[in-house]
Amino acid sequence: MRLNGGVNGEDIVSSIADTLLNMTTDAVGTSASFPPLCVLGDFAWDVLIRTNTELLRGGDTFGEVVLTPGGSAANVAVWASRCGMITRFVGKIGRDRFGQLAQEDLLREKVVAHLVETEAHSTGSVAVFVDHTGQRSMVSGHGADFYLLSSELPVEAISSARHLHLTAWSFFTDPPRSAARAAAKIARSHGATISFDTGSFQMIQEMGVQNFLSYSTDLNFDIVLPNKEEGQVLTGCTEPLEIAKALKEIFPSALIVLKLDAEGSLIYDNGQATHIPPATNNLVDATGAGDSYAGAFLAHYLVNHSAVEAARYATTISAWVIEHIGARPTPDARLRKSLIRS
Repeated sequence: MRLNGGVNGEDIVSSIADTLLNMTTDAVGTSASFPPLCVLGDFAWDVLIRTNTELLRGGDTFGEVVLTPGGSAANVAVWASRCGMITRFVGKIGRDRFGQLAQEDLLREKVVAHLVETEAHSTGSVAVFVDHTGQRSMVSGHGADFYLLSSELPVEAISSARHLHLTAWSFFTDPPRSAARAAAKIARSHGATISFDTGSFQMIQEMGVQNFLSYSTDLNFDIVLPNKEEGQVLTGCTEPLEIAKALKEIFPSALIVLKLDAEGSLIYDNGQATHIPPATNNLVDATGAGDSYAGAFLAHYLVNHSAVEAARYATTISAWVIEHIGARPTPDARLRKSLIRS
């Protein structure tokens, strides 16, 4: 891949990776305790529209309109990086201004980016409507991220990672589904563990539960991170513990991390359930809450190997996120203290 100006992208990635490795080694004395994480999936720009009153249908309403970086997979990668994990991101962007901004964003966030560029499709974008209660609704366009091909995968970046994270947004359609499944097989063949965020309950319903599971259960995920609505759709259960138990039957090799929004989260591991209470009920904007939780959880768990402690840490991070606007608000002093504790 070559970036604008004729600079070789692989050289830049290699240089960034060395820099980040040195930074981590300097910080902790060794890089061995920071296994590289690879996240594959979508990068998209969020056009965030937020009103302080109920949206007036057919009329005009004042509010906030903000352009922010997003994409479920990219959000996870950024939050894992912010929490101290050496993180790579594999995705596809358009050869356009938004694509350039995507590269700049990931570089700024210290995420090593392996980005395929295309002139055939624009960089992804999503309209995010946040109502006066803080709940969000999204309209996703089919950007370049929906056209990642198996043949475009950076095999070395995937095979050398110790953990691969995938999101269901890569599983709802082809070609990204084939690319994600191929990446999982590459990672597994090189001894990596794999986690899976089940994405959107509406999209699972549209695809069909059994169809969705037919493309995911055979990959033998080590960690599955659904939210409550996704768990309900996948299992037909309504109560968190019953959902977790049913998910364990569907994904028998996986640690189940059930995100419960205002109710916190539930860890189901080796037949034992642990409820993690929420850290806040001050909801301003729910955008990116699950992604920040997943990124923080992986950054903590892959180093410390305690699911319960990782969940407590992730709850702290996601609680801060929902008190701010957007999926990746700029860290303040309060958040930086939490990040240091990881």
